[in-house]
Amino acid sequence: METWDRKKLIKVYIDFFKSKNHREIQNSSLIPENDPTVLFTTAGMHPLVPFLLGGKHPQGKRLVNVQRCIRTGDIDEVGDEFHLTFFEMLGNWSLGDYFKEDAIKYSLEFLTKILKIPKEKITATCFAGDDTAPKDIESEKIWKSLGIKKIKFLGKENNWWGPAGNVGPCGPDTEMFVNGFEIWNDVFMQYNKDSKGVYEELEQKNVDTGMGVERTIAILNKKDMFETECFLPIIKKIEELTKKKYSFSKGDLGFKEMPQCWADIMRAMRIIADHIKSAVFIMGDGIVPSNVERGYVLRRLIRRAIRYGKELGMKNFIKEVAIPVFEIYEDYPSLKNNKTKILEELDKEEEKFMKTLESGERLFEKISKGKKEISGKDSFLLFQSYGFPIEMIQELAKDKKIKIDLKGFEQELEKHQELSRTATQGKFKSGLADNSESVTKLHTVTHMLNQALRIILKDKNIIQKGSNITAERLRFDFNFSRKLTDKEIKDVEDLVNAEIEGCSEVKKQEMSVKEAKSKGAQGLFEDKYGEKVSVYSIGNFSREICAGPHVKNTKELGKFKIIKEESVAAGIRRIKAILK
Repeated sequence: METWDRKKLIKVYIDFFKSKNHREIQNSSLIPENDPTVLFTTAGMHPLVPFLLGGKHPQGKRLVNVQRCIRTGDIDEVGDEFHLTFFEMLGNWSLGDYFKEDAIKYSLEFLTKILKIPKEKITATCFAGDDTAPKDIESEKIWKSLGIKKIKFLGKENNWWGPAGNVGPCGPDTEMFVNGFEIWNDVFMQYNKDSKGVYEELEQKNVDTGMGVERTIAILNKKDMFETECFLPIIKKIEELTKKKYSFSKGDLGFKEMPQCWADIMRAMRIIADHIKSAVFIMGDGIVPSNVERGYVLRRLIRRAIRYGKELGMKNFIKEVAIPVFEIYEDYPSLKNNKTKILEELDKEEEKFMKTLESGERLFEKISKGKKEISGKDSFLLFQSYGFPIEMIQELAKDKKIKIDLKGFEQELEKHQELSRTATQGKFKSGLADNSESVTKLHTVTHMLNQALRIILKDKNIIQKGSNITAERLRFDFNFSRKLTDKEIKDVEDLVNAEIEGCSEVKKQEMSVKEAKSKGAQGLFEDKYGEKVSVYSIGNFSREICAGPHVKNTKELGKFKIIKEESVAAGIRRIKAILK
């Protein structure tokens, strides 16, 4: 049997689609640029949302890549054989070019001719139809014409993808299974869901596919995902530190089936391996643990790993377990270049949490004794004083079969800090898919704010560290070491407003990365851009690589006003602003 590893699978996939006239695009950051629909990049399509909605991609209509992704919706499921928080996703796209027939043909050709999977082992599923969209008879006919006999029709929960946030491109999909395991998903983006929940036919029909690297390697090698090279070095380090075995065979210790204690050890090891790998990648893209949004998700992952590590008898282990991640993914500059800082931050977070973990667990035992429900106030005390993420408190309560007064917890939380439920769920309310007039204006002025900060603060190294735009306001994170003075805030406002009043034209140009750099365009010139990029110039004031929506002229914008400036993490400031 042919053995597959991570690099080999990625190479053959990209080479295959290049042979079908696809252009390779770069692996984007886990932090969605400009105006994200979610806290993290959850699929390869996220960086492509503007182009899926009809924008012209600088590299053409046929694209392929491997994309690093984080999905937080399944954190509680991590520990079984199938769910991961961090994963790499192979994808190919057609932006208004080929559609269902070619997409399915390419998929089957890759599975059978490149991966050598026999046709008879492949099952396809198609959308069964509902009041949103009709039954996907077309995909069924294509599969049948290609010799696939096992075809099932399933509902929206199984065979419909998107949108990624509350609004955006979406559509029916057809999934491929090998011996019962899902290996690939072809999404046919025929619709756009608007803010009122209405599904409108897209003028440009797109194809968006996804094949998980880790799962595919496991299927091809007939192994547990955590025993493939994507995880095994991490698991082996955990085994070394705990002196416990991960794998179990029926002959071990004379058991006929896996005892529960062994199943618990295996689950704990999977959670630790997954969460630490995810944390390393998130920190590689510049996020540090905090109690808001991405930093909160990161903190939750690290602290959950620490708690399960404690159950396995480990202490001061995070850094050691993290080191194999850098070895497995040595091809990621974001990890290689930030290794020292990542390990220091992990060490710091573990030390901080270990100081309160045992006393927090003792308090939990005390407040839960003989009760059927834990109050919101007690839950908040564990959260605020002992650093227990609410999800961890829920897990502890679930183990004891008692409930948490979540509403009461949220009320307490509301009183003390700005951590919205949407951040806990990993979602923003708006995103790139929202190309409304107000969002377009605020997105444009964000470029101007970025440049104004560099000028007023006399720091050319200031760059965007995060952004979220709703119809009401913009939020912009940037690197700076101190609080801005009232005068600096006013000077930034005045500079932006002067440029608005100058009625500057906003122009878009497509050019090579080298040319963009030579023209002084702002962007992170590492490994993230393809051969061509879109550069937006606002008069002679701002020039930036971007894919978001923009106005034609600054005279459309109105008056710019900063309503808040604050710290969100060490060395990271946040500005909230509006247009009046």
